[in-house]
Amino acid sequence: MPSSLNIIFAGTPYFASHALAALLDSEHRIIAVYTQPDRPSGRGRKLKSSPVKQLAEQHDIPVYQPVSLKEQHDIEQLELLAPDLMVVAAYGLLLPLHVLEIPRLGCLNIHASLLPRWRGAAPIQRAILAGDQETGITIMQMDKGLDTGNMLLKKSCPILAHDTAEILHDRLADVGAEAIVETLGQLESLNTEPQDDKLATYAQKLSKEEAEIDWQQDATHIERLIRAFNPQPVAYTSINEKALRIRDATTIDHNSDSEPGRVIRCDKDGIDIACGNGTLRLLNLQPPGKKAMDVAAFYNGYPDMLKVDTMLGAK
Repeated sequence: MPSSLNIIFAGTPYFASHALAALLDSEHRIIAVYTQPDRPSGRGRKLKSSPVKQLAEQHDIPVYQPVSLKEQHDIEQLELLAPDLMVVAAYGLLLPLHVLEIPRLGCLNIHASLLPRWRGAAPIQRAILAGDQETGITIMQMDKGLDTGNMLLKKSCPILAHDTAEILHDRLADVGAEAIVETLGQLESLNTEPQDDKLATYAQKLSKEEAEIDWQQDATHIERLIRAFNPQPVAYTSINEKALRIRDATTIDHNSDSEPGRVIRCDKDGIDIACGNGTLRLLNLQPPGKKAMDVAAFYNGYPDMLKVDTMLGAK
C-alpha cells in the first residue's frame, strides 16, 4: 500500500471540516470533495456554502454537490476519480452499496460515538441526554447498514458535567480529525473489530417536539435535555402560550412540594422551578422574539414575566 493515498472526502458541517483540514496537512492527497448542496441561510435566505466546501475551495480542490448519489452520471463521475479511499464525516447523504464499492480500499466513516452505542443521526446529543459519562470517535469501515460496519479505531472522550452539545461537538471534531489521520497511518496493520449488535443503541434525530420541557420529569433529566438541545433545537417551555427558551440551567439541592412547573424562587442569581423530582435553577433564558440572556439581565429586563408562583408549561 502506498504511503500517500488518493482520497475523496465526503462531509458537510463544521465537524467534518476539521477532519478535512487534518487530512490536507497529512501526506495524503484529497482529489475531490463531496458535500451537500448550498442551502438558503440567514434573514436574506441567500445560498450559503458548507464549511467543507469553503475549505475545499480555499485549497483548489474539485467540489461535487449531488442531491443524491443514485444517479448514473454521479456514479460514473466517482468511478472516473478512481479513489483509493473515501473518508466520510457527517455528509448527510446515504451512500448506496455500489458507491461504497468504488474506492479500492472502501469507505471509512468518522462517527461521533463509541460504537455500537449511539448509531444514527444524533449521537452527541443522545449521549448527553442519556447521562453518559463518556463518548468518543469510532473510525468505521462503512457497509450497507446504518453505522454497522467493522471498527478500525476508537478514541474516547469524557462528557463533562456542564458540556452542551455544542461544546462536546467541538471537542469531538478535534478528536475525529486526529483519529482519521492516525487510522490512515496504520491502515495496513489495524485489525477490524465487528460490532456487537446486542449492545447497539439508536441515536434518532432530534425533534422540536422533544425540546419542550416536561416539568413532571426529574430535574436532572431536564438539565441534561437543556444541555443536549443547545444550540439546536433549544429546550423551551410555554408561558402565556408563547415559547420561553432555556439555554442553561443547573439542578440544586432543594426539594419542593410545589406543583411541577411552578416558579418557587426568582432573583438575579437564578429562577428556581419545581420539577417532578428536585428543583431546576434557570441561568440563561431567551424570551419570545428576543436574544438569549443571562438570568440577571432577564430578571432586570423582564421583571413581570416570571414571578414566584408563575406556572410554566401550563396549557
